[in-house]
Amino acid sequence: MSAATFTDPRLAALDGFRVEIDAARERADVILDRPPLNVVSMPQRDQLRLVFEALDEDARVRIIVIRAIGEHFSSGGNIKGFMEASPETVSKLAWNIAAPARCSKPVIAANRGFCFGVGFELSLACDFRIISKTGFYALPEQKLGQIPGSGGSARLQKIVGITRTKDIVMRSRRISGKQAHDWGIATECVPDDKLEATTDALVEELRAFSPLAQRTAKKLLNDTEDAMLSTAIELEGHGYSRLRQSDDFREGVEAFHAKRPAKFRGT
Repeated sequence: MSAATFTDPRLAALDGFRVEIDAARERADVILDRPPLNVVSMPQRDQLRLVFEALDEDARVRIIVIRAIGEHFSSGGNIKGFMEASPETVSKLAWNIAAPARCSKPVIAANRGFCFGVGFELSLACDFRIISKTGFYALPEQKLGQIPGSGGSARLQKIVGITRTKDIVMRSRRISGKQAHDWGIATECVPDDKLEATTDALVEELRAFSPLAQRTAKKLLNDTEDAMLSTAIELEGHGYSRLRQSDDFREGVEAFHAKRPAKFRGT
């Protein structure tokens, strides 16, 4: 697995994280690497956005994983940085952290230990969250006299509803990995020593599907999250119709009838 190189000069020196691409497995890993707590700096937020945009355009990459070095995914943002940042910088917080959601490719968050503040918000912007049984999610901003500023309360309310979101946000409450899974926040909750293997298995599972169908499904689900049912059904029909013309759909049908694995090419 080799480190990624980026042409954007703003990514010449990544702040608190690194990127590795395994072209053979069509996988990119965005790795938070500022142990022990992997605190996210203000400049790092913009770099994360730029990296996701670059990986979205990288033909070598099918699946993106965001994970961390050490016992904790991230304890959150650099508190001092909030006081030093300009209003213009602060206004971009949610846009930067939403980069995984805007990325057309599947994004997996592998969480262990503390996953607080912006670490939780970044994970909420991903498509899949795998948390270890030792993990905890939290939005602790109320303890600072603040509220979540990178989409956390908004995304969480869509997942668990207003009552549970108030419980988490207004009490700065920590949610265990098991409870997060029970509430539908986490896709899977696994023993700590199984986090990497479970993540690897999900990457391989997703690789087996049509890239075109995966991109279409992600965009459809994101775009219709706030839509009326009739609108969502209409958009689903348009997406289905477009995929009907694809080589991947033809391959999928032929493979089904031939009782063989499909070989999707993303066209």
